Amino acid sequence: MTNGGSWQGNWKARLYERVREHGYESLTAFAEARPTASLIALAEELGADDVAGVQVFSGLVSEAERNNQLTRLVRGQLVRELARYLPMGWPRVLDDDARLEVAIALGQWSAYTPEPHRECARRAGDALLASPPPPGWRPLGPDDALLRTLLPDEEA
Repeated sequence: MTNGGSWQGNWKARLYERVREHGYESLTAFAEARPTASLIALAEELGADDVAGVQVFSGLVSEAERNNQLTRLVRGQLVRELARYLPMGWPRVLDDDARLEVAIALGQWSAYTPEPHRECARRAGDALLASPPPPGWRPLGPDDALLRTLLPDEEA
């Protein structure tokens, strides 16, 4: 959005009003119903003219922190970035082009990873590169078995 309308007024209240208009009690429930949608796509669905992807992510982080679900959020964001940058799944061969796409996906994911989880995210990314998943692997949500191995839930 170019006019900055997403930051006008009480954007948090507007964000949650839009979530409720879509029939969800939480932003997390709204986002998890669309596990491969990018933050931009989620924002556009909530309000193309006045909701930004970074606002969606901010709300998701707040909810995850309150519910002790930050690791699940981190896994979910990796799913979103992989769906965006590797829509056909994990490349069969990591040639230069494929390695660049993987690096972009992992870099974007890392940029969205909250500080307490950055080191775990780095190790998970390194593990994916050192022992690549099967060609075509496309996690469809935060409960993907491989993702849960790489980023297990935090202890309650």
